[in-house]
Amino acid sequence: MTNVDLHLHSTASDGALSPSELMQRAAEREAELVALTDHDCLRGLEEARAAAFVLGVPFLNGVEVSVTWGTKQQSVHIVGLGIDPDSTSLSQGLASVRQGRIDRAREMAAGLARIGIEGAFDGAMAWCGNPEMIGRAHFARFLVGSGHVKDVRTVFRKYLTPGKPGYVPHQWAVLADAVGWIREAGGVAVIAHPGRYDLGRTLMERLITEFKDAGGEAIEVACGSHGLDDMHKFALLAQRFDLLSSAGSDYHAPGEGGRDLGRTDDLPPICRPVWIPLADRILTHQQTN
Repeated sequence: MTNVDLHLHSTASDGALSPSELMQRAAEREAELVALTDHDCLRGLEEARAAAFVLGVPFLNGVEVSVTWGTKQQSVHIVGLGIDPDSTSLSQGLASVRQGRIDRAREMAAGLARIGIEGAFDGAMAWCGNPEMIGRAHFARFLVGSGHVKDVRTVFRKYLTPGKPGYVPHQWAVLADAVGWIREAGGVAVIAHPGRYDLGRTLMERLITEFKDAGGEAIEVACGSHGLDDMHKFALLAQRFDLLSSAGSDYHAPGEGGRDLGRTDDLPPICRPVWIPLADRILTHQQTN
């Protein structure tokens, strides 16, 4: 196992821990390098950096941009690592992606109300530390907390995926735009958790090709939703397409998901770790002294 975790979420988007609490957990689990990659916002980075400095946890600025891709309107996530959080183009781009989240949440709540689940909008908002970032994870926590469903995994399967009562599609960023914002902010763009996407071999290779053509440089090989077969599959694709490889748990909350913070599988030997060329952008406690 490696203690590098470059995919984490806080209350600034849909995580359950504040940025400071997240860094404390990283320190307790002896993480050697972490990145905060909240969905479509940079709000938690300053707090996370400050906490990481104090705790001695090496830190990379990050973000995860929501993208709508292809003729099937597939939702894809692109992580940006080593970004400049003061980048105007990135900030403006993310603001455009966030628009419409509250309207979408009201539609999700209306869909749940039609099957007898009342109060979902207010219930989800109560779990949301940043109202403009309300999303499916907040509805999932409301449904579990109110006793409608036993766990978050079941919520998504029954209510919050395409074709289910609480699912509402949304038009996110264009792939080339998302990669462009990350590059303009000095960061490296990474295809997040590729094993989660409902794409066959041909479409996956098309996605990677378009991503590379836009300037993308890396893909998540080790992550919380990848088993060993997925990990080796994407290691081979990284090698074939000359991409760097990343590792991240996609941690959101204690007890949610398949992997705790700071615990990802070692990258296969054929991989080139994304954090090596990012070494000059890793922020450490020593830089504050």
